[in-house]
Order: sequence, then C-alpha cells, then structure tokens
Amino acid sequence: MRTDTLLRYGALAGAAHGLDCSVKAIQACLPEGASVNFAYPLGAGSTFTVPSGDLGYPTNAVGLPALCAVSVQVQSIMNSSYGLGLFLPQAWNGRFLAVGNGGFAGGINWLDMGPGARYGFATMSTDTGHNSTLFDGAWAYNHPERVENWGHLAMHGSVVTSKIITSKFYKKKIAYNYYAGCSTGGRQGLKEAELYPEDFDGIIAGAPAWWTTHLQPWTNKIALDNLPVGADSRIPPALFPVIAAAVLKQCDPQDGLTDTIISDPSNCDFKPAALLCGSDNTTSTTCLTSPQIETLKTIYSDWISDNSTFLFPHLQMGSEGQWPLLAGAAPNGLGTEFVKYFLGLGPNWDFNSFTDEIVELAESINPGKATVKYDLSAFQKKGGKILAYHGLSDGLIPTGSTPYFYEQVTKTLNPRGINVDGFFRFFLVPGMGHCTGTTAAFNAPWYFAGPNQAPVLGPTVYSVPGFKDKDHDSMLAMMAWVEKGTAPDQIIGTKYVDESTQTTVLRQRPLCMYPKKAKYTGTGDVNAAKNWVCKA
Repeated sequence: MRTDTLLRYGALAGAAHGLDCSVKAIQACLPEGASVNFAYPLGAGSTFTVPSGDLGYPTNAVGLPALCAVSVQVQSIMNSSYGLGLFLPQAWNGRFLAVGNGGFAGGINWLDMGPGARYGFATMSTDTGHNSTLFDGAWAYNHPERVENWGHLAMHGSVVTSKIITSKFYKKKIAYNYYAGCSTGGRQGLKEAELYPEDFDGIIAGAPAWWTTHLQPWTNKIALDNLPVGADSRIPPALFPVIAAAVLKQCDPQDGLTDTIISDPSNCDFKPAALLCGSDNTTSTTCLTSPQIETLKTIYSDWISDNSTFLFPHLQMGSEGQWPLLAGAAPNGLGTEFVKYFLGLGPNWDFNSFTDEIVELAESINPGKATVKYDLSAFQKKGGKILAYHGLSDGLIPTGSTPYFYEQVTKTLNPRGINVDGFFRFFLVPGMGHCTGTTAAFNAPWYFAGPNQAPVLGPTVYSVPGFKDKDHDSMLAMMAWVEKGTAPDQIIGTKYVDESTQTTVLRQRPLCMYPKKAKYTGTGDVNAAKNWVCKA
C-alpha cells in the first residue's frame, strides 16, 4: 500500500470502526499477565496529564490529536512487572511507533509520545520496569530482575503487548513498525535489532549508549581526570568557555570553511599551548596553567588501559559547551550509581577508589545484558533498517563511540557477504550536542525531527516546520527507506533564527552518511543546503 494511501486510510480509521476506548475494551485485547491501569479518550487539542509520581517524565503532553490514552501493566520475571503507555490516535496512519527512554530514568515518556501521535502513529513508551529520575540507579541494587527489564525485557514485552492492542483496537493489521530513541533510547533500539529482530521494520538510534559496560565506568574516569577540585591540574567550569573559544578559533578554519561550525574535529591539529598562561599572568581566568594543559590533553585522549587496551573514546574538540561530567566535585550519577548498584559494590563505594578493573567487573556481569553486540545479521536478514546519528559536540556520550560501533558491525558482517550500508546508515551532526541543540557560538543546523528533538522547539511541534518531507525529517526518511526502498544518503539539518516560532531559517546543511562529510561547493549562500555536497 502506498504511503499517501495509508495516510488517507488512517484519517478514516477511527470513524470507520467506532473505536472503543474503555477499560473493558482494552482489557479484552490483552494477553494473559497484562492488565489495564486506565483507558480513556481525549479530544483534539487536549492535554494528557501525566499521572502523579512519574519521576522520570513528569511533563504533560499538550495539543494532542483526538486519541485513546492507555496504560497497561505487564507481569515479568521474578515477580517483577513493567508498565507501558499507548496513544492510539483516531486518525491512525496504519503504523506503530515505540519511543525510547533516557539514562536510568523509569517512567513512561508521554511527552515524546506526543509527536508520534501527531504523525498518526499508534505510539508507545515503556517505563522499563521501575520509577526513578534520570541519574538514580538505586532501584537496581540487588534486583537483577529490574535490571533485566531495563536492559531489554521491558521494551520488547511492551512492544509485543502494544502491537496486540493496536491491531485489535483498530481491527486492522499494522502495516509497518518503527522505533525512535536517543541516548539510552538509542541503545534500546540497537538492542532490539540484536535480540528481537522481528519487532521493528525501521529503527532510529540517536547517540546510542550502546556500550554500557564501558560508558558508565568512563563517566567516573573522565570526572576523576579533572578532580579533586582543589588540585593544580583542575580546570574549573569558568574556563570551559575559554577552551571552547580557542578550539573554535583553531579547528573551524581547518575543516575548509570558517563558519562557526567545527565539521571535522577528529582531523583538527589543535595546539593547546595557545591557551598557556604567560609568566605575567597570575589570575588564570583567561588561560590555562601547565598542569591544566595536561588535564586538557587527557580529556581529548582515548581511554587506554595500563596494558594498552582501548577502553573508550575521548570527548571531541567542540564539545566544551556541554561538559557537565567534568564540572562537579564528584562524578555524575550515571557513573557512580552504576558501580554502586548495577555492579553491586554498594552505596558506600568511594569513587576515589576507581580503577580500570571496574571495566573488567562490568564486562563480567554485563548488567541486564544492556551492552549491544555487533552481530545484527538477523535484523538485516529480516529486512530491517537502522538510521543512526550522533552529534559531533556531544559532551555526555563521546561521539566516537558510534563510529566505533558501526565499524565493528562492519567488521563482523562484511566477511559474511553482508553489505552493512544496505541496512545500517550512520550520520554525524556537526555542532549538535547530546541528542538535541547547539551552542550559540556554533548556531549549527541540528534539527531534523530526531528522537527527543521536537519538544525542544515547542510542545506541539512534530516533523520539521516548513519542511515536512523525507529530505529534512529523519522519521519520514526512515519511512521512505522501509516502505519505498529509498535509502537516505543525507538528511538536511535545520537551524531556525527563533526556535520558539520556527518562522525563519538561519541555516540548513546536509548531514552526510558516514564516512562522508559535507563540503561547501565554493559558490552561493553558505547557509543554504543546496550549496553543499557530501564527499568522502
């Protein structure tokens, strides 16, 4: 069925079938071991009020299309359970979409379900089997069943249950199944491709936190590189903008065009000595001391073990505008809580005792089987598609972790005659931070309707305002790839002058399929995407 035909069909679905949005009707759809928490209809323009106590995602979804809001609880392993939320729009487009989570957060991501419903998807989120804020991992302590739910069981089980509800609710078979998530959500998507290839036809995975056993320990390590607070080697947060300005000054021209965007940080020949304080400087508010320069070099260097084993990539030059992991008096909770509660060292574990052996412990346990393995052949054989991306200015998950994963997948599958680009395409986003946004210094075209992005522009935004097509919108690009076989070689990123109104475009630029990079043709407006090409 053609995409435009599906959309027309979706607009009539609700009226044609007299949809019954009641607890009784939804319960009748459910398999054994699942029960309805609530089910009720919302009219066009309504607000879904998040139930009190949802610690992970307390923000209401507003300006919704007419839909049925559903909450279901499902029994899982060892007397545990997980919850799911489902928006079933009256004007259904015939498709299903699951959205991802973030960090260690437990709770249903109702806010991110809103844009999916506006496209017309039956849209689902899982609470991953617990209720917590982003950085709180205490729920995992001595509860392997909760960790297993978080790692993979809750997403898969919620998808299976939601698809059953969806097809019975509309009395129609789902035409296509999609997934979209960033950070932990990106990891969830790749994990689905690895373990449950039949769940989705297309997966969008942004800044995936796929290497849990190394990423979480690295979060401790990178903080300790800039601790303790009173050390001579400590770079205080007040100097982060000074470093950022120096990096931009040196690295921006080196990518071939001075345009306030660092397009190729990995090939920048940065000279940190340019930041070194002179002998007459005693305040160090605009420069770095020699010990601080050494710390900076460490920040920009891969994590290598004492036996010369690569453990994790470094933060990219250009990420300085997003360095919360380096700013505190202790490591971020995504690092310390993982060691305390996921690895079982307990609440009294002292982060100052951190060594590389923590990675070995994490590898031996692999909590929740969360780390994604490289063999995605089952998803490829099924015909599934993966569209991954990562911001080059990400200060929370080093950008290099995703190219590393992509290259490992390629090394695993190419010898078996599998063309990775045929099902897995990866895009770098110059100037974008973690999942969303850009700094004022960069003003980089970061928006392409990726997971988590629409709510940043506004509570009722979906797709790309003014450019609702496959060339600018990652969701529509994925649909074109899955449903029409049109694989994306590039996606155009957009930066609006005023992101709260989206009325005027400041810049647009192609985001190129890895390893290609966008190059200015040399003529025309540098802020117009048509004057750029993707080149190796």
